[in-house]
Amino acid sequence: MRVVLDTNVLLSALLARSTPPDQLYEAWHDGKFDLISCEQQIDEFRRVTRQPFFHARIPRGEAGAMVNAIRERSRQFNRLPKVRRSADPDDDWLLALCEASIADYLVTGDKSGLLALERHGTTRIVAPAEMIKVLG
Repeated sequence: MRVVLDTNVLLSALLARSTPPDQLYEAWHDGKFDLISCEQQIDEFRRVTRQPFFHARIPRGEAGAMVNAIRERSRQFNRLPKVRRSADPDDDWLLALCEASIADYLVTGDKSGLLALERHGTTRIVAPAEMIKVLG
């Protein structure tokens, strides 16, 4: 199963242990799904973790370890089609990543934007708690 975790899910996994985002990150490490990512996501993750709010709450080493794990163990798709569908144009690359990778799921906490779409092509868009249920 191919899964894209929105950057907000990855950040939440680092901010709060034993939550659905953290459980998803651990499930990926346990081989329960293939994580799909791209350089754009890694760049976004680095940029956001340098913001004062996150910088004060996420140890630099943990953020770096997550980036390294994603780089080494995820399936990378860096040639993305142009997509213009999200209410937030800054999220269109996530939908493009789903398209390029033929992802089964996009997991996000973006309630007013991406979750409201419910689907993009063959990709289901779900919240972290719903993805935990899918994984059983």
